[in-house]
Amino acid sequence: MSDAIVPDTKDWTWVLERPCPECGYAAADGDPFAVGDVVRSVVPRWEAVLSRADVRERPAPDVWSPLEYAAHVRDVFRVFDGRLRLMIEENDPEFPDWDQDAAAVAEDYGNQDPAVVAAELVAAGAAVADRFDAVFPEQLERRGLRSNGSEFTVRTLGQYFLHDLVHHLHDVAA
Repeated sequence: MSDAIVPDTKDWTWVLERPCPECGYAAADGDPFAVGDVVRSVVPRWEAVLSRADVRERPAPDVWSPLEYAAHVRDVFRVFDGRLRLMIEENDPEFPDWDQDAAAVAEDYGNQDPAVVAAELVAAGAAVADRFDAVFPEQLERRGLRSNGSEFTVRTLGQYFLHDLVHHLHDVAA
């Protein structure tokens, strides 16, 4: 099912400079000390998405289903938890590559069990929320690099991450 999706090759780091015209979120306004609370507030909304009768239905052949988006968000939680951990524990780490589209195909997001995805999303959300809650003010400017050279600080990683969460709720009208 996931093969019909055209890979998203956009560099979304521009959301740190201006509001997203699709979802309206202004990532630069995100409070780096509220990331954990925001994650905890969106998790129940994703659980509701995963209980929809049409959770497996794609609105168009080239648009992920709510289930696929939820599986992606679960993995976003995991990836950002790992990236934040690296930024806190290492100096100027380079993040391992993560191809979200390849992950969706390899893990067959569209055929996963919504109840399992919900449980995993809750657990991964709790983990990343707790990790962001543990950030100290003096750690906000610690750096990390994506393999494409994009530089993040703990502050901007949190803001970028928050946009992803809000944007995908917009994608599934939740």
